[in-house]
Amino acid sequence: MEKRLAIFYDEMDSPLGPLTIVCSDLGVCLIEFGSIEQALTNIKVWMKRNFIKGELSLNHEKVKPVITQLTQYFKGKRVTFDLPIDLIGTKFQCLVWEALRNIEYGETKSYKQIAKEIGAPKAVRAIGGANNKNPLPIIIPCHRVIGSNGALVGYGGGVEKKEILLEIEGSIKKIS
Repeated sequence: MEKRLAIFYDEMDSPLGPLTIVCSDLGVCLIEFGSIEQALTNIKVWMKRNFIKGELSLNHEKVKPVITQLTQYFKGKRVTFDLPIDLIGTKFQCLVWEALRNIEYGETKSYKQIAKEIGAPKAVRAIGGANNKNPLPIIIPCHRVIGSNGALVGYGGGVEKKEILLEIEGSIKKIS
């Protein structure tokens, strides 16, 4: 496991509300819905769970590339992210997250489809669990995973945020 001596954060406004972005020297590692005040407890739990001993500090420059690409995404000017990622998860979670990264902008897939793609067709619930632990919502597009019946189910930020992201991508029509 790589040693992370410094952890940086910054905040941005988005159509989903404030986002707190966390990076290491290796890349972006966590996105939390909410301001730093709202997200700090979750960030500290994440750091402890992943044995990260580094100090958390505000650093606009380190996080700026992530904010730039997310801003472009929210404006409809970016469909993929090309940021260095510092991903921490189990082997299974990383396998699921890699499958999610292969879902094209504007497309959706079911949990069942993802399970089949990774060679674990009976692991539909485990796919949902890995989705729930995704540390990089939006960048690793877990919002593109829907129920087999097309229902918008399960999203860490709430189904309404999932709906907004899918509307931005044109996957669903805006519901008035």
